[in-house]
Amino acid sequence: MAESRPSTRETSSSLRTGRQRRRWPFWVSLALGIVAALLWIAQDQETLRVKSPVEASDPGFADYVASLLGAPVEIGDAYTVLRNGDEAFPAMLDAIERARSRIVFESYVVKDGEIGARWAAALEAAAKRGVTVRVVLDSIGSALSAKTQDRLEAAGVQVLWFNPVRFWQLEETNYRDHRKVLVVDGDVGFIGGMGIVDQWLGHAEDKAHWRDTQFKIVGPAVRALEASFYENWLESGGESAPVLDPELPAQETGARSIVVRSNAISGASNIKLLYLLAIAGARKTIDIHSPYVTLDPSSRWSLEEARRRGVRVRLVAESEGTDAMPVKHSIRHQYQELLDAGFEIAEYQPTMMHVKALIIDGVFSLIGSANFGNRSFEVNDELTVAAADAELAATLTSHFEDDLRRSKKLDARTWKDQRSIVGKAQEFFWSFFGEIF
Repeated sequence: MAESRPSTRETSSSLRTGRQRRRWPFWVSLALGIVAALLWIAQDQETLRVKSPVEASDPGFADYVASLLGAPVEIGDAYTVLRNGDEAFPAMLDAIERARSRIVFESYVVKDGEIGARWAAALEAAAKRGVTVRVVLDSIGSALSAKTQDRLEAAGVQVLWFNPVRFWQLEETNYRDHRKVLVVDGDVGFIGGMGIVDQWLGHAEDKAHWRDTQFKIVGPAVRALEASFYENWLESGGESAPVLDPELPAQETGARSIVVRSNAISGASNIKLLYLLAIAGARKTIDIHSPYVTLDPSSRWSLEEARRRGVRVRLVAESEGTDAMPVKHSIRHQYQELLDAGFEIAEYQPTMMHVKALIIDGVFSLIGSANFGNRSFEVNDELTVAAADAELAATLTSHFEDDLRRSKKLDARTWKDQRSIVGKAQEFFWSFFGEIF
């Protein structure tokens, strides 16, 4: 009996299948090569080893830091620390409701919801009574319904979107506006980590309500906060920036503040240099209150050098309640070495912890939008205030201690046994991505 031959169609299909099987290693290799190249590009090209001859407790430390960053020292500021939405939102909404002439507001994340509706209503009411209201929102982090935006613009609120995603500029998509600032009438400013989203409501009482801190500032630094807004206002398409109020005269009392802003940059931004200089000035204690922690060679060297000086280094970060578990895996891969070096590490348990503060020697504090990580130090637009003020540092330290009591302290002797094999594998994998988080 004659043997049947495969049809031309079957032969053609078989050949295509064979070619596809031979090609998949090429495409996988190409993808891995691209990822490897991106990871290599993201690495610090040079490790910064920053030392300070001036101690953080020295009255001249703020002047020393300011001179290296090219930013002035503002003298005479007063700070109010606002814990969680229950304290922060009423204060911020009250300032908006009292506005007489102008409001500027910039944020990474604003969304419709309960607090979003109250926020939009307050801005709408201000614009209707003749207040000039300008808003800049990040085009990826924020999302307003067409109805909300139309209502705001109909009332006279000017809303601009930072760095909209365009398919022909995909390389720019990674650069985000992470700043969070509200300034009313040039008199009062608010900064911190809080967005206008319902998860920030409440008092961190359960998993649905985040732990965070916002700061109210009155004094000369407010002018610099307002000026920072207009940088991204113009970059986002705003046609002009108004003449700001004259500088307030320096005061004899009050905090000494340095307002530092940064943009995406290849190398060390002013925010990164500020953090490295602050750490270099430490002689006794460093308390880091931050989510999304990542350490590049420069920040890790600085912290390890502080430990070699005998400085106590403590970190309170978020735990499994994080909304960015890959970042958590990445830093956990470094925990054992840090714990062995004497770092004190704790993970906040009740809910997501989103506080952003660094306290040095109980006298010098960094507050604002920046996380302690590479994305904030080198990629995002950020806004941070350095304050030489023992009273502010004491309040932040008290809040740090409160959160520490609600955190799980890690032990160098048992940490390696606390994770599963799968967990350790995830930590190893995501550790390669630490410098692009």
